[in-house]
Amino acid sequence: MNDIYVERREKNLRVAIKENDILKECYIDEEKEGPSLGSIYKGVVKKIVPGLNSAFIDIGYKKQCYMIIDSKHKNLKCGDELILEVIKEGVGSKGAKVTPNFSLPGRYVVLENGEDSLIISKKIQDNNLKMFFKNNINTNGIKVTIRTKGQFAHLEDIQDEINKLYTLYEDILRQGKYSLKPKKLYGDDDFIGKIIRDKISDNTKNIFVDSREDYVKLKEFLDKNKSLDVDIKLFENGITLFDFYGIEKEILSFRNNKVSLKCGGSIIIEKTEAMYVIDVNSGKHINQRNIEKTAKETNLEAAREVARQVKLRNLGGIILVDFIDMYKDEDKRLIIDTLKEEFKDDKNKTKVFNFTELNLVQISRARFGKSIYNYIEEPCTTCNGHGKRLKLSYIYLLIKNEILKRSSLGQIKDFYIEINSVYEKDIKEDIFVFLKDINGLNLNIYLEFKEINGFYKVEPLIFKNQIENVKQYLVNNIEKC
Repeated sequence: MNDIYVERREKNLRVAIKENDILKECYIDEEKEGPSLGSIYKGVVKKIVPGLNSAFIDIGYKKQCYMIIDSKHKNLKCGDELILEVIKEGVGSKGAKVTPNFSLPGRYVVLENGEDSLIISKKIQDNNLKMFFKNNINTNGIKVTIRTKGQFAHLEDIQDEINKLYTLYEDILRQGKYSLKPKKLYGDDDFIGKIIRDKISDNTKNIFVDSREDYVKLKEFLDKNKSLDVDIKLFENGITLFDFYGIEKEILSFRNNKVSLKCGGSIIIEKTEAMYVIDVNSGKHINQRNIEKTAKETNLEAAREVARQVKLRNLGGIILVDFIDMYKDEDKRLIIDTLKEEFKDDKNKTKVFNFTELNLVQISRARFGKSIYNYIEEPCTTCNGHGKRLKLSYIYLLIKNEILKRSSLGQIKDFYIEINSVYEKDIKEDIFVFLKDINGLNLNIYLEFKEINGFYKVEPLIFKNQIENVKQYLVNNIEKC
């Protein structure tokens, strides 16, 4: 059974999913200045680069997006207007990637601006049901895909969703035709809506949410879907939801490239310029009498953990896994089958290739959103960006959590905070933001920068002699203004 945890903060919304109390998925939705995935815009072609087979398009942001020109748009020219969907967010100086093949996802179906057709999810195996859909569903003359969840829905619910999405589709076309300049036509910015659509299922047992607004929205959905036996709970506590349920600690552990296996082995996850490389080690799990059996057992556990870590960390692109050498074809097939099974329900399009002669397995996974590293790490300014450090904004969140946790035990107004000196320059440039983001404007914060192994330390000051010992580090009122 699954439990869903929804934590809302000023600048982001975080969702975690646990299966039998094991963290399986984690999503972070941040406030964005640029276009977000799935949003649909009216755009105007500004530049065409034949050598790259690409067009650069203005959709209303400072940074232009780009589109790969397909056969249908080979005669595209500057000034042409298009309706486009964002399929990849911009990174650094690179703009977002868009496509003219836009879609509108629902809980049971997806509508696309293609020719009249009905496509049924490959995961629906019932041939009688497929035929029933083909004979009874009205596509309204557009491309419709029945999602896997559609096999458990009533026909009238599916048709009702198709009709509602088609009305929205017509509105998008109308706006695109009559708008005079680039603009947003549709945007699934409601992250809670995505959770409702994609994550709540018959396997969901509990939903924990810390925002009353999100609680009401989810409660309304569950009230309309009586078949879902889900208990929703509003979390109101002195500390944060993720901290209370131990999720924050797990997110922080993603910075460790080594993940231990129960059998005594481990996997090492490394990022290169072109791909992610995962190395499987036997470690303490060594049996010289039966090396082949040891390799098989370790690789089997590693395969399950590799899939879990790839999904948790939202790794995309090419992933190369170096398993322990095995020589039996049936053992290799078992590992490949295990990987495919673990990725079966992955929302990102994932393909697992067979073993190479060097016992390497290649996994290709579509990039959707950012990896977890983008949210918790940033380039290190001390080493000119060659290394990575914990993101300053994330440190602020962790410190804020520590203060909330300790404040819940009593009316504590004084806190001593140590922060690694690599952050000193950045924090001192805007001390007000630091105090604001840790909820420290109405507290006495004693801040010291030190060469420490970790990133920060928070200590509540209860006794007068504690305060006296660190009084020189008080962030005074002048700095707060």
